[in-house]
Amino acid sequence: MKHGFSSTSLYCLQRLIIVGLIGAFSACSTTAPVTSVTSISSQTSTVSQRALVSEQGFNWVVLGEQGQAIARSITGATMCPVLIQDGVAQTMTVRAASGSVAQRKTASSTEDSKASDFPVLTCEAILNPATRVASINGQTLPLPKPVPQKILVIGDTGCRLKKADNYFQPCNDASKWAFYDVIKTAAEFKPDLVIHVGDYHYRENRCPEGNAECAGSPWGYGWDTWKADFFTPAAPLLKVAPWVVVRGNHESCIRAGQGWWRMMDPRPLQAGRDCNLEQDDMGGDYSPPYAVPLGKFGEQNAQLIVFDSAKIPGKAIAKTDPAYAIYMQQFQAVDQLSEQADFNFFINHHPILGFASDRKKGEAVEFKPGNAALQSLMQNYHPVRLFPSKVHATLSGHVHLFEAISFTSGHPTQFVSGNGGSSLDQALPNQIPAGTTPFSAAEVDHFSNSNEVGFMTMERIAEGWKMQSWDKTGKLMTACLMSDGKTKCKLMTQ
Repeated sequence: MKHGFSSTSLYCLQRLIIVGLIGAFSACSTTAPVTSVTSISSQTSTVSQRALVSEQGFNWVVLGEQGQAIARSITGATMCPVLIQDGVAQTMTVRAASGSVAQRKTASSTEDSKASDFPVLTCEAILNPATRVASINGQTLPLPKPVPQKILVIGDTGCRLKKADNYFQPCNDASKWAFYDVIKTAAEFKPDLVIHVGDYHYRENRCPEGNAECAGSPWGYGWDTWKADFFTPAAPLLKVAPWVVVRGNHESCIRAGQGWWRMMDPRPLQAGRDCNLEQDDMGGDYSPPYAVPLGKFGEQNAQLIVFDSAKIPGKAIAKTDPAYAIYMQQFQAVDQLSEQADFNFFINHHPILGFASDRKKGEAVEFKPGNAALQSLMQNYHPVRLFPSKVHATLSGHVHLFEAISFTSGHPTQFVSGNGGSSLDQALPNQIPAGTTPFSAAEVDHFSNSNEVGFMTMERIAEGWKMQSWDKTGKLMTACLMSDGKTKCKLMTQ
């Protein structure tokens, strides 16, 4: 297609592969998004459940395909609130009705899972690009800037409660789950745009009896957990700037995918890709890439390419797996999207050119390469570089560190911002062993990393892009400059 795939057409192609030609025609409707789903209970939630959210609720702006700004609101009221744009009022549309989703297969055992309760409305409305002032219930919304100068990146932010790993992070201790501190400092930076690189939700299982550090925490995949793990702590930053949201593996259908589709993803909520029914997971676990323009600064036109890698495994995917054809179509779309801008940031959850940290008991920490499944898929189009020529940097999470990796081999610079508050990984040595690389054809120039909780910023300057990492108090840890096709980084003194 001359101008690239649309999200709708790619979704249709995916359904052709999954359900066959006849089923796909019904799955590819382009009508308005559904406001209720067949597996959602129609019973009205109780007043006590609605008390989880005030009628004012949580209000924010998310950016979707081609930068379309969408106002979102989560409310405990019985009707959606009114959005006012430049003095003109409109009632927002119900994206997802309140109700309970029947228990389904999850990443945990049946006895450690439960139904997902959403006693709230998720509401939305398109924001007019020409709008100068917008508000919901008296709260002024942050509107997108045509050319955002300062962009803030966070990821892997939730509080881990996972029985299978016998790991229960102290969610009640701000020094051990520091997402609140990260948000406080990040909001003080007053960014023009926020990017979350995935994994918002970590409280999958019940806190053990007698564990005071996480006692009373909600768990499971319903609204109470989403509220505790993301919306309440993130509220100050939701008020400051629009968000671009990237899906992580914790938001796959077998985990927190129901909440992802109800509340987070900028595209329409559709029956069949809402993660409510296990038999529909092939539709719910994959979504087409899209671009978010960052405008033109000087002579350079830049954009983000958002890629959903929520279900990507750690090993190469067999060509007979239906997911293989889906991802191949999506990487073809990435190539086409990249032609829209001079400078592209590819953003997804799993690092492609980053390192993972692995340490077995009694042994030294080990460097693990980038995601093998994504690398094997991308080599079909770009055997050496992996990425199209106009992709100059890639942003990810998943590894619970900050990383900056530049290359002498012409590969895009990889940044990892997975240190947003969840349990941290073992830091790697900044001096990597000779010959160590995240991908066989890539030659590392600079590598630095940190397991201090924090975030990173991207700032446009005359010379190019200034990329910096900060700890939760706002202390600068690493500074990089991307300019003229090269990236130079400096590890700041501790």
